[in-house]
Amino acid sequence: SEQLFVEMADRMVAEGWRDAGYEFICIDDCWMAPTRDKQGRLQADPERFPGGIRKLADYVHSKGLKLGIYSDVGNKTCAGFPGSYNHYELDAQTFASWGVDLLKFDGCNSDSLELLAEGYRRMSLALNKTGRSIVYSCEWPFYLRPVQQPNYTEIKQYCNHWRNFYDVYDSWSSIKSILDWTALHQDSIVKIAGPGGWNDPDMAMIGNFGLSWDQSVTQMAMWAIMAAPLFMSNDLRHISPEAKCLLQNKEVIAINQDPLGKQGYQLAKDKNFQLWERPLSGRAYAVAVLNHQEIGGPQNFTFSLTFLGNGLACNPACSIRQVLPASRDWGVYSWISSLSVEVNPTGTVLLKV
Repeated sequence: SEQLFVEMADRMVAEGWRDAGYEFICIDDCWMAPTRDKQGRLQADPERFPGGIRKLADYVHSKGLKLGIYSDVGNKTCAGFPGSYNHYELDAQTFASWGVDLLKFDGCNSDSLELLAEGYRRMSLALNKTGRSIVYSCEWPFYLRPVQQPNYTEIKQYCNHWRNFYDVYDSWSSIKSILDWTALHQDSIVKIAGPGGWNDPDMAMIGNFGLSWDQSVTQMAMWAIMAAPLFMSNDLRHISPEAKCLLQNKEVIAINQDPLGKQGYQLAKDKNFQLWERPLSGRAYAVAVLNHQEIGGPQNFTFSLTFLGNGLACNPACSIRQVLPASRDWGVYSWISSLSVEVNPTGTVLLKV
């Protein structure tokens, strides 16, 4: 409801979320009235959004924040509300006139892959034509994948970020499946990511109920390695101080938002550990060591620093700083050193080299 988003906007300002860099408040499916108005325009549910979306957008903007909204490329949204099929230009104009700053465009109820692709292209052009800067979040490759390999070069021409895989759930198995899928497909998706267009592994579940502390650290660390858009799906009125601290961690956010914009990738894995790296600006690297054992206690993973950055990350020497689970300096190492990292089960140690 309108009230919920107003409360979230207030919290984002009062509790440091905006200052940490979180700037969008996004409305998902089910915000609409069940039918369009007499002019064919989408309208908000009059009971839950009595002031309409324009009024809410004005309020959100007055707080120095931006508003995101949801629609669908097909004739109905995933939850059965009116979709944008045959209304792309009109809906883009409507969203722009309301002051919307981001559109999440879902892919349910499209009659064919041709219509799906055409719809994503048309909405992109329609949004640009409004003259308003609107971030365009797509589900295009996810709906293509069962049938054909997405053309990411084309998708990046039209979309600012795009979902490749199933919806995230508040569970460790969900986070794990997203990481496994990403590693499996990294050869086709990592190289396309960069400023203006990103792979979107879906939202951060930190601050809900399903993840342990170590698993929350893993999601935060790995989303930073993957250069993921950082959207939270949680209730800021009921978030623990620990979860808040993790989501607002300036060092991790700086890695996530690194201006070079290169996505990280898995370097190595064995039966218990995964080693990931991400090139950063200033000849630095973010390195994540993930322990995917689910039982037992902390375990050590040892690797040679010559592994990192094609042998260049630590040549002839490098300083290493641990960012997560807690921040501390590890000192200076030479190129031929080995590093031993102790990691909790389902946990991750995030380093900056």
